[in-house]
Amino acid sequence: MGRRPARCYRYQKNKPYIKSRYCRGVPESKIKIYDVGNKKAPVDLFPFVAHLVCDEKQQISSEALEACRVAVNKYLTKHVGKDAYHIRMRAHPFHVLRANKMLSCAGADRLSSGMRHSYGKPIGVSARVNIGQVLLSVRAKDAHEKFVIEAIRRGKFKFAGRQKILKSLKWGFTKYPREVYVAKRKSGELSADGNIVKVHNRRGKLEDSVLYQAGQE
Repeated sequence: MGRRPARCYRYQKNKPYIKSRYCRGVPESKIKIYDVGNKKAPVDLFPFVAHLVCDEKQQISSEALEACRVAVNKYLTKHVGKDAYHIRMRAHPFHVLRANKMLSCAGADRLSSGMRHSYGKPIGVSARVNIGQVLLSVRAKDAHEKFVIEAIRRGKFKFAGRQKILKSLKWGFTKYPREVYVAKRKSGELSADGNIVKVHNRRGKLEDSVLYQAGQE
């Protein structure tokens, strides 16, 4: 018996059911890599970011998440090069899907127990997502904006339901709008720390303070 179609598990009907010491024998998630591309690129290198945002309350299987990641990655690698973007999958599959396996061979009606003991066995995992939840984000240079949008549009077809592609006003994967980010980087309040930024607040010793050494109060 193969996998059931995703339409059987599209909606959030039951409570979250996660892998635990009571729920054992759960198959591995199909998606293992959540960050793809030039994930170590400095925060200043990729200012543009676009998100794929879910517009339905539903469940998305780990197979669909992996298929989306592969589709987006393949398109961007071909059109902008493997070091010119950073994809981050934002939905993680923790919810365990169950199926009450039935026999479908000849004479199965004598062997099977019908709906007795019908609590199913784990067959896979999915992510439970809400309206407005970000499914994946891609950061790149401003020049590659149209390629990023097209790549996300292609990845969208791997999911059921409706999704929206949003261009962010923030700088990369930081929480700061572009103008604020540039101003704070110039003033020294923010400093690049890999693919994120470090905030220099006014706490701690003066000799350790970057802002104080730069002549700010």
